[in-house]
Amino acid sequence: MARIVSVQATDVRFPTSLTQDGSDAMNKDGDYSAAYVVIRTDDPALSGYGFTFTIGRGNDVCVLAAEQRGLPLVGMSVEEVVADLGGVYRHLKSDSQLRWLGPEKGVEHLAMAAVMNAVWDLAARVAGKPLWRLLVDMTPEELVDVADLSYLSDVLTRDEAVALLAELAPTREARVAELAETGYPCYTTSAGWLGYSDDKLRRLCQEAVDAGYRHVKLKVGANLDDDIRRLRIAREVIGDDAQLMIDANQVWDVPQAIEWVGALAEFRPLWIEEPTSPDDVLGHAAVRRAVAPIGVATGEHGMNRVLFKQMFQAGAIDYCQLDAARLASVNEILAVYLMARKFGVPVCPHAGGVGLCELVQHLSIFDYVAVSGTLEDRVTEYVDHLHEHFVDPCVVENGAYTLPSRPGYSAEMRADSVAAHTYPTGAYWAGAAGSSGA
Repeated sequence: MARIVSVQATDVRFPTSLTQDGSDAMNKDGDYSAAYVVIRTDDPALSGYGFTFTIGRGNDVCVLAAEQRGLPLVGMSVEEVVADLGGVYRHLKSDSQLRWLGPEKGVEHLAMAAVMNAVWDLAARVAGKPLWRLLVDMTPEELVDVADLSYLSDVLTRDEAVALLAELAPTREARVAELAETGYPCYTTSAGWLGYSDDKLRRLCQEAVDAGYRHVKLKVGANLDDDIRRLRIAREVIGDDAQLMIDANQVWDVPQAIEWVGALAEFRPLWIEEPTSPDDVLGHAAVRRAVAPIGVATGEHGMNRVLFKQMFQAGAIDYCQLDAARLASVNEILAVYLMARKFGVPVCPHAGGVGLCELVQHLSIFDYVAVSGTLEDRVTEYVDHLHEHFVDPCVVENGAYTLPSRPGYSAEMRADSVAAHTYPTGAYWAGAAGSSGA
């Protein structure tokens, strides 16, 4: 079996700030970026690909951290890595010097996500399966063996986790067959970036309706009068029957969040996303009590499974929006999915960033097939830009993700895209076109 010979990380950035794609009340001029990791083996035909998502400056810091995170993999056989994905995760996590920089939060945790995403991609490629199928084919015991349940035993024991998965195991294939026909439902944020003009907002909302979307999300939080005007436009276009969601990206204190959401309640948003600091468990609980029946959603900046545990314990959220590149890859994500199942909170993953849609389609499919067993109140984010940079881009039809069929985690970027957008030496950034970018 092949051996790992290198773990390479590259600073890849795309100039989304020029078109205001991704703009919101907190992040007005982001250049969507990836600390892109490639695990290379001595078999030229076998590599693993992963990344974590950032929005420009500081991506280079994540790259350096990912290189450090990946060093222990060099020299290991691919066979021993894919045979013990839980053990590999715990081995990398046990680096006490890197843990000190977190622990399990910030740049070192983003780096862990990037490297382990590449490890899972490698494992799926070795198995010849898309990542979602690799997970679906694992037994309940195998899944729990790879899940990081540390610090969670007060709410979820190993036996409970196995039992939750075992309950749905006999009917997994029926749900796979269903998704093969219908796809997994998604919503679009692409119409609602804060920097877009009213005319562009109206046009994109209509395009979303025409494309079959029944859920549309708008960014809010910079100016209340602007929010009222923009939500009125959106509601006029999508109609009364479609769902409208709003996202403040953490800009409010708790009292301000309650007041602002109250002023927008006439537009009947399904949820308010990130109404305050992502670390404020009790603040989210207070907002939730005050703005009901409007739901509260958060999680894209949820730093680790312990924060999610506390959100669930406190009854702080109606929707869990875990992020595939902020939590420490599948190992930690599994733990959050299992807790969400126990607490009855639907998981609607965040995907508003380069490559995140490619990753979360696998996670959402797995959740429905093996963990939750329901699509009720579940819808996964989709944005319609930058997919052309991926070898196996996600496909959305009639407002739903289709099932990926190629082996891997859909994380591999096109070589020409990486070469052109490597910062600062790639052709784009080194040329005149990049002079006004990051």
